[in-house]
Amino acid sequence: MDKVTEPIRVAQIMGKMMSGGVESMVMNYYRHINKSKVQFDFIIDEDSTIVPYDEIERLGGRVFKIPPYQKAIAYHKSLVKLFRENNYRIVHSHINTLSIFPLFAAKRAGVQTRIAHSHSTAGKGETMRNILKYTLRPLSKVFPTHYCACSEHAGRWLFGDKLYNQGAVIIVRNAIDLAKFRFDSQTREDVRKELNIKSKFALVHVGRFMAQKNHSFLIDIFEQIQKLDSNSVLFLVGEGELEQQTRNKVSQLGLDDHVRFLGVRNDVHRLLMGMDAFLLPSNYEGLGIVAVEAQATQLNVIASDMVPAEARISNSIEFISLNSSPKEWAEVILSYRLEKSKANPIIDYDYDIENASELLLGIYQATMKGT
Repeated sequence: MDKVTEPIRVAQIMGKMMSGGVESMVMNYYRHINKSKVQFDFIIDEDSTIVPYDEIERLGGRVFKIPPYQKAIAYHKSLVKLFRENNYRIVHSHINTLSIFPLFAAKRAGVQTRIAHSHSTAGKGETMRNILKYTLRPLSKVFPTHYCACSEHAGRWLFGDKLYNQGAVIIVRNAIDLAKFRFDSQTREDVRKELNIKSKFALVHVGRFMAQKNHSFLIDIFEQIQKLDSNSVLFLVGEGELEQQTRNKVSQLGLDDHVRFLGVRNDVHRLLMGMDAFLLPSNYEGLGIVAVEAQATQLNVIASDMVPAEARISNSIEFISLNSSPKEWAEVILSYRLEKSKANPIIDYDYDIENASELLLGIYQATMKGT
């Protein structure tokens, strides 16, 4: 093939792939971007647990495993070698403050375009992680040549107000396939039958079991909901280091018959259609893509005030302060029992992956001009 027509091959720095929101976002872009013009290679930690190898390879991409950043010397050497051998012209890092490490390696390897992408912020409940974040944050602008963020909040947090106000931070929406998430009444009926929740008030949360997602507070909220409406049920989708701790709390509160752990699922869009409300009491979020997905299925969303306002793409989301009591949360959530769905709730088509993938392609192409 004529080199002029070969697609730009972008090294996507993913860290650990564990079916999280960032991984889903990058894969979603990869599925929809023009692959005759851009191809993705996924650089992942060797201890990644959920990697869609077959799909990536089918789409034309490659997966390279490297030591985790904690093995600093081996990590750096592996990246420099990988970048040089594959002659990457763009490295796009999605690991927030930790991007300093792969982008330093990219600079040493002579990579011309080095993109730092902010997907998150910091919040309570993660003391050691926050210490690392705040230590590395001042260095976040040292090695990138370009800056991206999933929201204004995430962009300002990592790169600072000055850089953001100068227009140097490009917002790349955590876009979704709106067609995939479009509400379907038959799917709702099927899901409720499969889960045996035909007459129940069904609540759902999707997210890794980690301090950021605030599962402990979520269970406190659901305990109060149960006291007010014993016909309610809570579904938890995901896995993570705090899963067993959450299971223990559920048992201690006598909620085993009302809380169901569904693990990692590849049919989240179907599950959302079968539910009555989506709960997201996060301690912090860069955006909260699951809230966007839930709204796209016409599901009512009740989120914490730590979820950025940019997650509002419809009129079916309500934000509540984390300072409010579990009982106050429960009362708000239960007010949606008779409010099943809203017709045509999508009001922000910037989150449509078909449009957003064209924008990302334009960003990559623009960075290559003059190189």
